Amino acid sequence: MTHEDYKRIVIDTPKDGTPKEVILDELIKIVQTYLTEEDIKMIKKAYEVADELHKGQKRRSGEEYIIHPLCVAYILATLHMDVDTLIAGILHDVIEDTNYTYEDVEREFSKHVADLVDGVTKLTNLNLANDKVASQAENLRHMFLAMSKDVRVIIIKLADRLHNLRTLEYQSKEKQEEKSLETLEIYSPIANRLGITKIKTQMDDLSLRYLKPKEYAELQKSIKVRKEAREEFIDKIVTNVHDKLKLAGIEAKVYGRVKNLFSIYKKMVNKKKTIDEIYDLFAIRILVQDVKDCYAALGIIHEFYTPIPGRFKDYIAMPKPNNYQSLHTTVFGDSGIPFEIQIRTYAMHEVDELGIAAHWAYKEQGGSKGVKDLDELKQMNWLKEILSASGENKNSNDFLNYVKEDLDVFKSKIYCFTPDGDVITLPQDSTPIDFAYMIHSAVGNKMVGAKVNGALVPIDYKIQNGDQISIITSQNSNGPSRDWLNIVKSHQAKTKIEHWFKVERRDENIVQGKNLVEKYCKAKKIDFSELTKDDYIKAACKKYTCSTLDDLYAMVGHGGIKESQLITKLREEYNKEHEANMTDEEVAENIDKHKVNKKSNSSDGIVVSGADDLQVKFAHCCSPVPGDEIVGFVTRGRGLTIHRTDCKNIMNLPDVEKNRLIEATWDSKLINTDNTYEASLRIFINNRKGLLVDISRVFTESNIDITSIDSHQLKNDKIEINISFDVKDRETVSLIQGKLRSVEGVYDIERA
Repeated sequence: MTHEDYKRIVIDTPKDGTPKEVILDELIKIVQTYLTEEDIKMIKKAYEVADELHKGQKRRSGEEYIIHPLCVAYILATLHMDVDTLIAGILHDVIEDTNYTYEDVEREFSKHVADLVDGVTKLTNLNLANDKVASQAENLRHMFLAMSKDVRVIIIKLADRLHNLRTLEYQSKEKQEEKSLETLEIYSPIANRLGITKIKTQMDDLSLRYLKPKEYAELQKSIKVRKEAREEFIDKIVTNVHDKLKLAGIEAKVYGRVKNLFSIYKKMVNKKKTIDEIYDLFAIRILVQDVKDCYAALGIIHEFYTPIPGRFKDYIAMPKPNNYQSLHTTVFGDSGIPFEIQIRTYAMHEVDELGIAAHWAYKEQGGSKGVKDLDELKQMNWLKEILSASGENKNSNDFLNYVKEDLDVFKSKIYCFTPDGDVITLPQDSTPIDFAYMIHSAVGNKMVGAKVNGALVPIDYKIQNGDQISIITSQNSNGPSRDWLNIVKSHQAKTKIEHWFKVERRDENIVQGKNLVEKYCKAKKIDFSELTKDDYIKAACKKYTCSTLDDLYAMVGHGGIKESQLITKLREEYNKEHEANMTDEEVAENIDKHKVNKKSNSSDGIVVSGADDLQVKFAHCCSPVPGDEIVGFVTRGRGLTIHRTDCKNIMNLPDVEKNRLIEATWDSKLINTDNTYEASLRIFINNRKGLLVDISRVFTESNIDITSIDSHQLKNDKIEINISFDVKDRETVSLIQGKLRSVEGVYDIERA
C-alpha cells in the first residue's frame, strides 16, 4: 500500500475556464452521494435563478460571474454541507448585486435560505481591512454575532473567501496583499477555531503566495526538487508501518502527507532555519476504528522506531480548543531522519478535516445524520466568551486583542486540569488567576489562593502542562487586586478584572476620578466650573461611550482615561462655543492682549501666547507630537521648551518654577504636513525568541522609520524596550500602540 491509496477529503474547484454547465454537473455528482433527489432539484433551481440574475455580469478574469457562486457551492459540497447552505452559497451575492430581495429568496426557497443569504450579504459589506482599531473591532463583533445566530453564515463566507483567493491573480498587487493579510489575521484563524483544517491550510498557502511571492516560489521549487526522493522515503515508511500494524492485528489505513507551505515557512522563520535544515516536512497518518487502537498503534510505532524525547502529544486525552483530537509522536527513521506520525480514529479525522461542518455531514448510503441543534452550536464556549467580552469591554483595542488572542493559531497553549479532571486550555505562562477566571468570574473575584497538584503555590505561579489546579475562595475576599492586571496573561482574565473595578468599585472610582480632575485643574489653573455645561459633558460622554459626569469620573478613577484627556475634550467644546460667539471687537482685543509669537520655523505648528522672539524646541523627555496637549517652559538662556502636559518633569515641577510655564498650542494651519516628529514608547514584554523581529515588523508594515531602539533586562525574564520613531501626529502613535499590544508577550506600553 502506498500513501496514495487512501483518498482524503479534497476541497477543490474546477480549473479556470471550465464552463458553468460542467461545474454544475461536477457539483451535482458530489451532492448525489449524500442528498435526496428533492434537494438536488432545489439546488438546480437556485442555479437557474442565480444564472439569470447575474446574466451580463463579469468577473475581473473575464469569465461569467455565475462561475464564482457555483464554485462557492462546490466547496461547500466538499464539506458535505446541508441543502440550505448549498442553495445560499449559489445565491449569496444576489441581494447585494441584483434586484432580487430578501422577500424574493424567502418566497422562492425558504426563510432559512433567505436568512443565510442576508447574513452573508451583511458580512460582505464590512471593511475588515480598515486600519482604525474601533472599526475593525466593530466589524469583528458583527462577524461573531452572525456566527452565534447561525454558524453556517461564516462557513459560506469562508468558502467565498477561499475561492476569491484562488482567483486573486486578477486583482491589483495592493488588493492581493490587502486580502491576503486580512485572510491571515481574520478568516484563517476563524477557520482554525471552527476546526475546518482543509480550508484553513489552503487559505494560509494562498495568502503566503501573494504576501511573500519570492519565498513562496523558492519553497515550492525546493519541495518539488525533493519530490521523488521524498515519495520514495514516505512509501517505504508507509509500507513498513502498515505491515507492522497488520501483524499486530490492527486494521488501519496508513498514508503520508507533506505539510502545507505556510506551516513550513513559519517553521523556517521561527527557528531561523533553511529548508535543508528542516527534516519533518511530512507526516505519516494512521487511521483506525477506535481509541484503544490509537494507543495500541502508538505502542507498536515506539517499539520499532525510536521516539524523540519531548515530542509526544496526546490530543485525544487533551483536545485542542477547536476539538482536534489525535496522537502526535516524532520518531527517527531507519536512516536517522526524523518524521512525525499522527494516529487518530476515522471520526477524529472527519472532525479535523471538516471541523464544525461535520455536524451537517450525511451518511454516504442515504439517510441523514441530521443537522445538530443550532442552539448547541451557539453554546460553543469560546464564542460565548468573545460575545461576553464584547458586552463587558467597550474599549475597542482591548476587545480586538482579546479576540486575536483567542483566534491566534500560533500562540502556545498549555493544558491543565480542574480537581474533577476536566481539561482547561490557557495561554503560555498563565497563572492560577487566569485559571480562576477561566472557570468563572465569581471564582476569580473571590480567589484568595491556589493549590497545584495538592501543594500551595503563589498566585503568580506559571502553570505547567498537566498541572491540576484547585482555587481557594473566600466570601470575605475584597475582590481582585490591581496588581493582578500585571500578572495575568489572558485577555479574558484582564477584561474580567477591569470589569470588576468598573462595576464593583464605582463609587470609589468616582471619588478618585473627581479628585484627580480637581488636582489637575488646580495645577493647570483651570476653572473647572466653566467646563461642566451640559453640552460639554454630553460631548465628552459621547466620545468615551458613557452617560453622565459621574461615569466620566469613574473612568478616570479606574484608569480608563486620563484626567488630562477629559479636560482636553471639555476645553475643546468650551473653545468651540466661545470662539463662535466672539465679536470682532473681542477678537481684536484678544489679539492685542496676547501677542502671538509664531515660531520662526512655523512649519512646526506651535503657537505660544505672550512670548516674543523665543527660540522654541521640543523636549526629549516626553517627545510631543501634533495632537498632544502641550505647554511651554521658559528655560534659562535656551529659549522655550515644549513639553506634553502629562510629562513627569512638568507634573513634578517645584512651585517656585511653575511661573515659568507658558500656554502653547498646536495650530493645524501652521503645521507642515511634510514634517515628522520624534515620538518614543516604552514597551514592557516577556522575553522570548523573535521578540525584536515582531516589534520591528509592526513599524515596517506601517512604513514608519525607527530612529533608535534599546532594551534592558527586568526581573522575572521581562524586558523593557525603549523605541523612538518618526511620526506626523498623535493618531499615528496611538495606531502603533494598538498594533504593538497585539504582539505576543507585550503586557504594557507607555509614552516615554
